[in-house]
Amino acid sequence: MRIVVDAMGSDKNPVPDVAGAVLAAREWREDTMILAGHREVIEAELAKHDTAGLKIEVVHADEVVEMTDKPSEIMRSRPRSSMHVGIGLVKDGQADAFVTAGNTGAALAVALFTLKRIAGVHRPALTAIFPNLTGYAIMADFGANAECKPEYLLQFAQMASIYTELAIGLRNPRVALLSNGEEEGKGNTLVKETAPLLKEAAGLNFIGNVEPKELLMGHTDIVVHDGFTGNVMGKSIEAAASLMGKLMLQEIKAGVVTSIGGLLAKPALHRVAEKLNPDNIGGIPLLGVNGVVIIGHGRSNAIAIRSAIRQARRAVEVGVVEAIRQRLAEA
Repeated sequence: MRIVVDAMGSDKNPVPDVAGAVLAAREWREDTMILAGHREVIEAELAKHDTAGLKIEVVHADEVVEMTDKPSEIMRSRPRSSMHVGIGLVKDGQADAFVTAGNTGAALAVALFTLKRIAGVHRPALTAIFPNLTGYAIMADFGANAECKPEYLLQFAQMASIYTELAIGLRNPRVALLSNGEEEGKGNTLVKETAPLLKEAAGLNFIGNVEPKELLMGHTDIVVHDGFTGNVMGKSIEAAASLMGKLMLQEIKAGVVTSIGGLLAKPALHRVAEKLNPDNIGGIPLLGVNGVVIIGHGRSNAIAIRSAIRQARRAVEVGVVEAIRQRLAEA
């Protein structure tokens, strides 16, 4: 397998991007990691690592997409960026997947322009993976489409179901529609018009409306919503988890007794922190384009980059893109 990593993607590029690719090359020695970006900069960073016996290639790209760049201007202002070069390798069949921790909007724009949508797909969807009480839950869309129509949400549910079945290994995943109430008929116009489509769609295990608490408690495997709602909810969950962690640490350190209790509870707290650690997920797949694209956070470290590469490998391994193409054609 050949995986392209945008070496100029993260906020601290190319340090975590290169280090993550090296970790992945050590873990999957049969695979080739391709680092796209400024050759001299990447090779200088690679020299800090022991790469003996590892399959790592460098593909030069003259330009870099900054976090502040507007997606609408990227196509003409950065035609030789590491994103363009990396995604171009996937399009040309020289690589199997692309991983970036760069500008999300730019990655969406370049992927859509270069790889094109799978036939029949109205809008590609960003599909976030969040921990909950029973395991993990999928959220779609996570920000690619702020304005949506009911038929878009139907396809988000179909594509997320395919990804959940194949890449995560959960058969017949439960699909729910995010709303302000569990009762049928609750929600805004988009929710009310989408519910009948999900209910009637063949092959979807639709269980009805849910509120955010059902997502976190593990009562559904997939929750569907427009990109604006999903992005705000996802960031709210991240902020709440961070706040709870800081408050717990603050209270544990508040006195001698609580400090001793904290030491006793340290193994359990560590396990909880590991489950909530976004670095173990690494990135989110962009579903609906003709290629595997995984987009991580700008704050990604080496572990997060390696985790994003793991997701990319899995999506290629199980044939997510082809499965979406076939099932949407059947639908």
